[in-house]
Amino acid sequence: MYTYEYPRPMLTADCVVINPLDEVLLIRRGNEPFRGCWALPGGFMEMDETIGHCAVRELKEETGITVDECAALLVGVFSRPGRDPRGRTVTVAYRVDLDKEVNAVGGDDAAEARWFPLSELPPLAFDHAEIIAAATTAS
Repeated sequence: MYTYEYPRPMLTADCVVINPLDEVLLIRRGNEPFRGCWALPGGFMEMDETIGHCAVRELKEETGITVDECAALLVGVFSRPGRDPRGRTVTVAYRVDLDKEVNAVGGDDAAEARWFPLSELPPLAFDHAEIIAAATTAS
């Protein structure tokens, strides 16, 4: 159905979710690449959704946290070639600021979800350290 002469990148959305304690929500990846590593909640956009809807859908699927799409503020677009070993992938990153502490549980392809102080982040998959830096210096 979709046939084009030129190759196209894959499109994902990632969420930098921050609670009132200045902690960021991370998921432990259940699948390759980077299986077992910590990463931002996010994933691939489906053909029938907007990128903003993708962000909040992936957040809910991977952590159980539901937010309104209008609460997700655009951080930026991250498109460095090689950022994802699966192929040419561009991500649109969003920041979500929560006004209270919220419990998160790993779901879908996330083996675990956990809050980390922004000052004590573990090593992260992909370019997620760069995304968190962009999301937290812009505020």
